[in-house]
Amino acid sequence: MSGRAQLMWDEAVTGYDFGRDHPMDPVRLELTRKLVGAFGLDRQMEVVAAKPAGESTLRLVHREDYIDAVKAASADPEAADGAYGLGTVDDPAFAGMHEVSALIAGQSVGAAEAVWRGDADHAVNFAGGLHHAMPGGASGFCVYNDASLAIARLLELGAERVAYVDVDVHHGDGVQAAFWEDPRVLTISLHEHPRTLFPQTGWPQETGAGDGEGAAVNVALPAGTGDAGWLRAFHAVVPELLAEFRPQVLVSQHGADTHFEDPLAHLAVSLDAQRAVQVACHELAHEHAGGKWVALGGGGYAVVEVVPRSWTHLVAIAAGRPVAPETMIPDEWRQQVYARTRQPGPYRMTDGRWPVSWASWDEGYDPADRVDQAVLATRRAAFPLRGLLP
Repeated sequence: MSGRAQLMWDEAVTGYDFGRDHPMDPVRLELTRKLVGAFGLDRQMEVVAAKPAGESTLRLVHREDYIDAVKAASADPEAADGAYGLGTVDDPAFAGMHEVSALIAGQSVGAAEAVWRGDADHAVNFAGGLHHAMPGGASGFCVYNDASLAIARLLELGAERVAYVDVDVHHGDGVQAAFWEDPRVLTISLHEHPRTLFPQTGWPQETGAGDGEGAAVNVALPAGTGDAGWLRAFHAVVPELLAEFRPQVLVSQHGADTHFEDPLAHLAVSLDAQRAVQVACHELAHEHAGGKWVALGGGGYAVVEVVPRSWTHLVAIAAGRPVAPETMIPDEWRQQVYARTRQPGPYRMTDGRWPVSWASWDEGYDPADRVDQAVLATRRAAFPLRGLLP
């Protein structure tokens, strides 16, 4: 199932930097790119630096007044307009913010264009996945919503059905909002329950509106959910929906903040389970979308121990050169990690939980199990709207 793959990368994306004490440290991008190189994956795929998203592209999702506000804050961070979510604790303004945000968006749009036109079967932008940005405001460390822009560009190019699967620990609220009434886009988000985590949205009852009713699906998982429950939930919801929807392109967001070491959330997922979902998305793209797959990064704040390994697995899978979990990490990369961060790097591409086991939904469910309750709530709310049995 391997095919031609592109890695979207421009060194300048590491300029997406909210400051020294902010959780979204761009070192996570730098270290991921170096680990991809240490495994030679960049020689197995085309590395492409796409142009920044232009204003007409940004306007496919974002309001003109918001784009103007980002530009103004980018030129003068002290004058950032908080009414647009800029200059806040989550989204501090910084010089050049518009330019680097547009560059990251451009990588995702470029990935979508390459896949749609057949220049690549798969394309990865691990700097992307900034899924909280709204049409008229920044939110949750996200300035421009590159995922929504990639989908909007696919629609502009003629796509009639695009599926978006988001496995970040936070609800993919910005993408859901962008296509809330659009039946051409199926958004599926698995995330920690809104009672315990930002952005406090993503309830099972959020299913879209108007012509888009039934095109939004949310799985709100209880805090503490681990590998078996997370994978059970994914496989109990995503494959059946994709089979019914028959997308022409699959866009997936792979935030690494579901990990048990992530400091900003409360799921207990391992690197090995994250890899298993990446493999599943690759397989589902081939089964239901003709192999057309755009894979994005997202959250992830264990910036040394988790993020580079998780997204290197993602790149490797897309390249058709998966890295075995038990593989030792090259010493050269670990030396680079220490030189850059004064932290020791991990030794292997696993948390020691491979292969990860989980029980299929077809085997029955436990009404007392909180994960099963979450899955059933989603199936009852969303599946009948798509003509599926809950």
